[in-house]
Amino acid sequence: MDFKLSEEHQAFADSVARFAQAKLKDGALERAHSPHYPWETAALLAEQGLLGIAFPEEDHGQGGTLMHAVLAIEQIALVCPKSADIVQAGNFGPIRTFVEYATPEQKQRFLPDLLAGRKLISLGMTEPDAGSAVTELKTSARKDGDHYVINGSKIFSTHSPEAELFLIYVRFGPGVGGIGSVLVERGTPGFQVGTPSNFMNGEQWSQLYFDECRIPAANVLLGPGGFKKQISGFNVERLGNSARALALGRYAFNTAREHAMTRKQFGRELCEFQGLQWKFADMALKLEQAQLMLYRAAMEGEHGLPSAQSTAMAKLACNMAGWEVSNDALQVMGGMGFSQESLVEYCVRRTRGWMIAGGSIEILKNRIAEGVFGRTFSQRPAKD
Repeated sequence: MDFKLSEEHQAFADSVARFAQAKLKDGALERAHSPHYPWETAALLAEQGLLGIAFPEEDHGQGGTLMHAVLAIEQIALVCPKSADIVQAGNFGPIRTFVEYATPEQKQRFLPDLLAGRKLISLGMTEPDAGSAVTELKTSARKDGDHYVINGSKIFSTHSPEAELFLIYVRFGPGVGGIGSVLVERGTPGFQVGTPSNFMNGEQWSQLYFDECRIPAANVLLGPGGFKKQISGFNVERLGNSARALALGRYAFNTAREHAMTRKQFGRELCEFQGLQWKFADMALKLEQAQLMLYRAAMEGEHGLPSAQSTAMAKLACNMAGWEVSNDALQVMGGMGFSQESLVEYCVRRTRGWMIAGGSIEILKNRIAEGVFGRTFSQRPAKD
């Protein structure tokens, strides 16, 4: 069993790393501290072929694999953590669900701009009363002739302040079988994007409001019964979340390692103190363990989709490693790590958010336990 990347994968990773060093290293700190989407960088990444990596060529993609997309996120994040968000937005999340299930007409309308880095698609899933229990969503879609009328609201939608297209989970009817999704464009009458609110990690989100919002029937992505298909796409999205969390942990690790090799206290380099040596040993172990879990899940997706069990384990391992390692790296660097003159504190804030987004670590543990016992455990109270 070979645990090394194939020659082709390694060559791809190396080429992305060279590009990142040449084009993204300068300005990395400024990008990270700006709440706005870096459109110029998005166009640059699109020109390099790093958006739509695992999408078919007939869909304007690059014809690569999930592993290529994961490697691209990692290599970009190791140089410019903020730019990895662009690679994520162009390969995972709502754009992947869109490519998987959109009609040819829908793809023709929206994909060229999305994959050129000119526009963004945002996901409207979470509601004020439907977070982890997403099947309890209330946003409704009512058929009215050749249109659907949308009513409800969404929160915590990534890129919502700047997105032009929104993939919205809606309820066409009762039960899980009544859940599907629609596409809503910014500016549609009855659709309002609220005032941006700030996250701890520097990102912004806007609440989405739908008040008798009319969309053409041609904007339905998945009708009633589409929930399981949507969740399968969301399951793959966890690989992008995992890759970013792990890569930011490694970015912080590398920065702290350099600091420990050059910073002196009490007449000795920091790396000569056993307490820090053990801390770095623990960090290295966490990173390597999570890396193996991530690559296993990504390789499962080389010829299909990775299992929900593998992606849950990969996300949990990478979330915890990214957060714990970046937090320890900050401690090693002391005041410099806590300062915004370094990106280490940014890595701490970002990795902490991914322990909530895309499936909280508690929900992931529930999913893993289901795999362990081979059965589903309902989180709802038992009925009398």
